Amino acid sequence: MPLWNRSYIHNIQVTFSEELGMQTSARYPKGYGILGDVVHSHIFQTVALLAMEPPVTLDDEDIRYEKVKVLKSIRKLGSSDVILGHSKADSGSNFKDVENLMPTYFGAVLHIDNARWDGVPFLIKAGRGLKKNRVEIRIQFRRVPGNIYHKDRGGNMQDLVTNELILRDVPDEAILIRINNKIPGLGMNLEASELNLLYKDKYNVDVTDSYEQLLHDVIDGDNHLFMRSDEVEAAWNILSPVLSELDNNNVTLEHYEFGSKGPDKAGNLWAKHGVQWLDD
Repeated sequence: MPLWNRSYIHNIQVTFSEELGMQTSARYPKGYGILGDVVHSHIFQTVALLAMEPPVTLDDEDIRYEKVKVLKSIRKLGSSDVILGHSKADSGSNFKDVENLMPTYFGAVLHIDNARWDGVPFLIKAGRGLKKNRVEIRIQFRRVPGNIYHKDRGGNMQDLVTNELILRDVPDEAILIRINNKIPGLGMNLEASELNLLYKDKYNVDVTDSYEQLLHDVIDGDNHLFMRSDEVEAAWNILSPVLSELDNNNVTLEHYEFGSKGPDKAGNLWAKHGVQWLDD
């Protein structure tokens, strides 16, 4: 808890990346694409669970109450904090959007206006037709002040001063800590290393997938992972300016090649907040 706030965390990155695309026009005729499929539910639920205050108990309603508080604290998204893209499907793929080029990529910076997260950007990258399958959260801590190794490395320590906690779901469930480690030997050379807890190596059990877990929760009567009506309303409220622009055809979708890392302009959005996506 002492570290879980704006004083120690520089930014949080949430990635939902899929190699394959999917046909979305039949499911989302208004043209919201990945926003309606993934962002307002999966992505915002992830952010809410990560950023919420500790609930009074682990009962589902207490957890949902704290999630709603976080979602209501997130500013509405403005055009300067959003990148929408569409994949140029290659000839060998089945990835097609037949209705007015629906968004298949969503990049955004969320701002949570509360005492814990004020000033900490939550960077979202959700896309289909990208170069790898990856679902993870990266918590990047602030750079070390007064870096005593900076001089010895000739000033080239920018890539070694950020510690990270990584919560990964895909491709393999894991909890990782990225730290700076001295390379064995007589010299004073450092490199970024990962301490990893891979579930498949640690536990000799079959890890249930997300839908199995949800079905189990339905049978068990546990609602904490399901969106309550006020959660749904709060999530759509965050996206309302973007949806309005889409409805009025005021949004230009940035095209990106199928199998790439996404629109090139997304890099400008991350750079505004001093962030480089390490999974790129």
